[in-house]
Amino acid sequence: MEQGDADPTFRARRYALRDGPGAAARCRTLAKTAVGDWYGPLSPARRTAAGDLLLVVTELVADAVRHGGTPYELRLDRAGDRVWVQLSDTGPVRARPHGRHRPARPGDHGLYLVERIAAAWGCVPRDRGRTVWCAVPFPPGPGERPGPAV
Repeated sequence: MEQGDADPTFRARRYALRDGPGAAARCRTLAKTAVGDWYGPLSPARRTAAGDLLLVVTELVADAVRHGGTPYELRLDRAGDRVWVQLSDTGPVRARPHGRHRPARPGDHGLYLVERIAAAWGCVPRDRGRTVWCAVPFPPGPGERPGPAV
């Protein structure tokens, strides 16, 4: 079972992931729940941002598994006008797009999509592999002013 913070409105969530099939679906569910807790009913712009966030989470997990890693931690942080995603896995290789993007080629579009959707992204080596992070823009709701991105 994944473990996360008990307070549903807490702005940072860390989930220890277990090994096995369905990691992408579990991470998507965790991200969807966090967005629902943080933002409540979503405006059309926020629904689009939430869809982008779920796609990014799915692609980070798929990239980890495709390149020999096992995802072991998902961290989500709400900060200003962004949701920060960190996925730690046991992958031995630094995450990077594989050459020039070719839309007609099957597969290997994950990090290209992350690059296009995220405001920023990167990869940090860890003792147990790596952490791939990204910041997904999340627009202010009605009556809210954009906050500073932390």
